[in-house]
Amino acid sequence: MANYRAKLRCRQLACPELEVNSQRRQKSNEKGPKGIKRPKKAEVNYLPLLPFGETKDTLEKERVELLTEVKKKNNEKIVAEKMDKTFSYRRLQVVEDCPAVQDFIESWPALFSEHQIKEEFRRITTLHLKGTFLTKLDFYTPKLLKIFGKKGGVAGSTIKLMLDSFSEQNVEGRRDTIIRCLMEFLGESTEEVIKDYQDVSKDIVKDDYAGELMKIFVVRNSAAQGDANAGHVSIVIEETEVQDGCKSVSNACILLMGIIYAMNLVYPPKVKYTFEVFQKLFLELNSQKVSPKVQTLRFKLLA
Repeated sequence: MANYRAKLRCRQLACPELEVNSQRRQKSNEKGPKGIKRPKKAEVNYLPLLPFGETKDTLEKERVELLTEVKKKNNEKIVAEKMDKTFSYRRLQVVEDCPAVQDFIESWPALFSEHQIKEEFRRITTLHLKGTFLTKLDFYTPKLLKIFGKKGGVAGSTIKLMLDSFSEQNVEGRRDTIIRCLMEFLGESTEEVIKDYQDVSKDIVKDDYAGELMKIFVVRNSAAQGDANAGHVSIVIEETEVQDGCKSVSNACILLMGIIYAMNLVYPPKVKYTFEVFQKLFLELNSQKVSPKVQTLRFKLLA
């Protein structure tokens, strides 16, 4: 495959992904690939070609039209068609320009609906985001419970407290608990990704958005203990709320993975193993190459 790509470059075929990853551009007067990241999370369509017969100018017109179409009611079909059509143009902006999240929301507001986040993930990886994630999470849950039960030390004590009411929770509540326990098991604090509040107003929570690069905010009511869908769950990236009303922590994690792929973001360093499990064990993307810690967990799950 490497030789095949080299031949394509020699033939000077226009292929954005090859140019992004080519060091030969540095020898010309073109802008070099410095600052442009190569695909690292098994993206199938990292930087696809523009649709046949389309240019950046024509697709920019489509983007402007989308700003109007997204405001109309019962217009999901037209929005979906235009989002599909402008996918390659959008990826070009994401990969080459690395825009701020707030700026990208203003340019592509249609992308930040729950449905379009999942669709964008499918365009990039060809996988169904929610179905794949939840299928593997539920499949591994019985084995994870056994693994968590054998964990000792401070992490083991924390996990035990989380699992005390596990049998009394509904499906979403159990999924949320498993994700929290997984983070503690991997030696990563849940507070690095999830911030919990009890009986406070949404306005107070918004004051804490400042300084947050990537976090899930959870506000619960004490009168609805045990209900994973009770309360308010949102995703904040670069101090900007990008998703509101995620309903549960597990759904927020799923959408967060979709946004990370859609915006070509890196995983937070302090919880890199948790996101590696999400990507390589739950979504099975680039699962052949894993860190020793995640490999150990996989061996235990398959034992």
